[in-house]
Amino acid sequence: MNFTRAICIALVIVLVSFLDLTNAVVEEEIKVACVLTELKPCLPAVKTGSNPSTECCGKLKEQQSCLCGYKQNPVIGPYLKNAQRILRACGVPIPTC
Repeated sequence: MNFTRAICIALVIVLVSFLDLTNAVVEEEIKVACVLTELKPCLPAVKTGSNPSTECCGKLKEQQSCLCGYKQNPVIGPYLKNAQRILRACGVPIPTC
């Protein structure tokens, strides 16, 4: 009976730990809002092919989880021809979506 009780307690501890980690990941994902206008500092690099500004790179890194959504958006997608060049210049991994 003590062995069974110990197993149950261990299982509860593992489940509670897992739920706590899951909540931390969900909270991190919620913090990032996909707001396209936040990428306004990147417009000169997109329009002219110039190097992206430090501010642009910072915004791209902040919104990294949003990039696939932007790329798949039929309104925005066609304007992102220079996106890979800008992402590389900023050191942001190119998303696979």
